[in-house]
Amino acid sequence: MADSGLAAGSTGKVGRTGKTRITPVWARKSTLVLLITVVALAAFGTTTQTWMTATLDPNQAGAAQSVLPVQGSKAATTVTALALVALAGGLAASIAGRIARWVITAIIVLASAGVVTAAATVLADPLAAAQGSIATATGVSGSQAHVELTAFPALAVVAGCLLALAGLLIIPASRHWKARTKYDAPAATGSAAPAGPVDEIDSWDRLSRGDDPT
Repeated sequence: MADSGLAAGSTGKVGRTGKTRITPVWARKSTLVLLITVVALAAFGTTTQTWMTATLDPNQAGAAQSVLPVQGSKAATTVTALALVALAGGLAASIAGRIARWVITAIIVLASAGVVTAAATVLADPLAAAQGSIATATGVSGSQAHVELTAFPALAVVAGCLLALAGLLIIPASRHWKARTKYDAPAATGSAAPAGPVDEIDSWDRLSRGDDPT
């Protein structure tokens, strides 16, 4: 009877332990990398769209160029590059080690802050952001124009904020990820090498886990 009670208690512990090993959906490596990729591509995609429309003076620009659409890549050139940096960081986080993930997280957060700052600058002063395109069209710098914003600069700000939050999730989520190398795996206490001879299959399995059977 006592043995049966111990067995039942052990089974309960195993069941409770099994529950704690379940990785939350938000912490899954595939889910988080996909989230960072999608948000980074969304921030990049906004720069391919028209961020503002500048109505120029026909006497300066000519009737054919009186209305000038300005893409995000021209209004905020840094957003394109920073979105690609964050995208590369998200992909690298899936194969990086424990220390490298901290560095990648910092890079993603800084890139996201740059995206938000650049897009917010356009929202704050759209005429200044359009001056480069206006000067190219008219040949005159500092021209006055009526500028109307579209929704894409605001969407870039939202994408930048979401990208920063997704990047910050890398550190807590990586605690649930399986160790990639023997340097990431915690030191096993009280574990001993298996007794008996080690065949080729066992050696290959131990090598794949980062152990050196020799």
